Amino acid sequence: MSESFKIESHDLTIADIFKDFYSVPDFQREYVWKPENVEKLLQDVHDEFYNEDGRLVDGPEYFLGTIVGCKEGGIYQLIDGQQRMTTLYLVLCAARDTLLDMGMQPSQVLEGQLTSAHLDPKTGDDIKRHRLTLQYEDSDDILEKIVIKPAPISSIKAKTDSVKNILNAYYTITSFYKENFDQKPDELKKFIAAFTNRIKLIRIVTPSITNALKVFETINDRGVGLNAMDLLKNLLFMKTSSADYPKLKQKWKAIIDSLDESGEKPLRFLRYYIMANHPIDYHKSIREDEIYEWFINNTERCGIDKDPIGFCEELIECAKAYENFVVGKSADGKENRFLQNIMLLGGALRQQNILLIAARKLDAGQFDKLCCAIENLIFCYLITREPTKSFERNFAKWSSELLSVQTEQQLDDFLQKNFIKDMAERSSRFDLALRELNTNSMQQYRLKYVLAKLTQHIEENAWGSPKYSQLNGYTDKSVHIEHVLPQSPEASVRETFDKPAQYNDYIVKLGNLTLLEKTINTSISNGAYDKKIPGYKQSSFLLTKSIAEKPQIGQNTSLNRAVQDLVSFETWDSASIEKRQQILGSLARKVWNMPEAA
Repeated sequence: MSESFKIESHDLTIADIFKDFYSVPDFQREYVWKPENVEKLLQDVHDEFYNEDGRLVDGPEYFLGTIVGCKEGGIYQLIDGQQRMTTLYLVLCAARDTLLDMGMQPSQVLEGQLTSAHLDPKTGDDIKRHRLTLQYEDSDDILEKIVIKPAPISSIKAKTDSVKNILNAYYTITSFYKENFDQKPDELKKFIAAFTNRIKLIRIVTPSITNALKVFETINDRGVGLNAMDLLKNLLFMKTSSADYPKLKQKWKAIIDSLDESGEKPLRFLRYYIMANHPIDYHKSIREDEIYEWFINNTERCGIDKDPIGFCEELIECAKAYENFVVGKSADGKENRFLQNIMLLGGALRQQNILLIAARKLDAGQFDKLCCAIENLIFCYLITREPTKSFERNFAKWSSELLSVQTEQQLDDFLQKNFIKDMAERSSRFDLALRELNTNSMQQYRLKYVLAKLTQHIEENAWGSPKYSQLNGYTDKSVHIEHVLPQSPEASVRETFDKPAQYNDYIVKLGNLTLLEKTINTSISNGAYDKKIPGYKQSSFLLTKSIAEKPQIGQNTSLNRAVQDLVSFETWDSASIEKRQQILGSLARKVWNMPEAA
């Protein structure tokens, strides 16, 4: 008898999805999403749900894609969508934990979306179960550990890449909550309510895993999505004479090719194009579902009425520049150290491209100066937990002024009026954030960026060579984040620390962290400070070397001046960590050109 192949599909909210139970089979690949993937998902949702003033607004539902599986014993076996489902589950876990940290008890509904009971079809008994479980070996029961929390999440050891990725995703989500809802539990609750009720997935259910695999193959092999720019394309063809259709078709393809190459959402590009080139109500901004209407209402302003081909050429110019920006290059395709730094710092951030599109015609020196200032401003915003909606609002507001900048003096005036003023207003918050910075308050990739910038600043000032201008030499896999006070110490190390009861609080502090070459880091392991000193002295990084001994060459040399504010330590105790945190905080003001308080 042939196998039945009845397919069911339903569009469901996240709230509906997590009324059921799911399992990722052991033959599926492990969790591979990186922090930037998680952050991009959260930021896209936040951009969709909130206006420019940071208020949650009503709007259309947000479609997140499909999941495919089959139902066995009351549990959906996931064949497609496990990355997305794991991330959504972590979003709920992190929301519960963040609310608890804020002193608010999570709702029973949220708790029920994490764990509940299902009926054993054989015995009729209730079985307590997590809404999502991972069956592949590399998972090491990480989701259960996060949900149950038998110990602090920070104490969980990442034994596999999958566990490491899941922990990094969890930390990315909690950092997102702190950045956007810090000490505002009611606002976080509203976000989660919107997240679970306005985001939709299509769940496709098949009779067996074999059928599910067939559906998965079909979706990924033959599925073709609608082009988000079709309406604008049609508008341009309506405004173009038929004789110019071949020319318009060729130019439109160039736009799409650039966006495909950059991996950017077409509608995001169009939003940023509008914000960069045309005045808008930056308090209200412009939503993705309003873009086509905006073009309809502004065909004359954009030049679509009189010269649709010319409008298309401007879009091509902006799209090609955008393609370069997202890979750390200037509009002309040349490597740009500051844009590459922003990639390392910003993760999924794209709002800076509004300013970059507006500045695409600046000469090379002016563009570099602007990019350096953008990097400093974005770091200031991130470290002081400025809502990312503020980035977009400010950058849209400033773009019209930036478009008119032509001379060096005009650029300096622009930066002083906008960037420096904004940073000065956050000066005290900047200092406080650096005093409190630790591995729990910032994603690991951003923390490595911070250590890399501090380290590079010393090297560049000491040696003055262009070879030290690129940050990626300090962020690649051959360089590790070293905990001077070790994370997994030998028993004697914890016992001899001057504040053993607060050991876990001190190991995560910025003052306890430094960059160290992988080969040296492996050799010094988890021993006491006096055993690590020889390894630190071997490091090529002056900031790391100076922990053990302050490097000196001659009298009043560039190296001596570069390290003059650094301190070496004979012992490593709580006072040493606090002192070094203070030193790094002072150094950070120089590294990111932080102005004094306004």
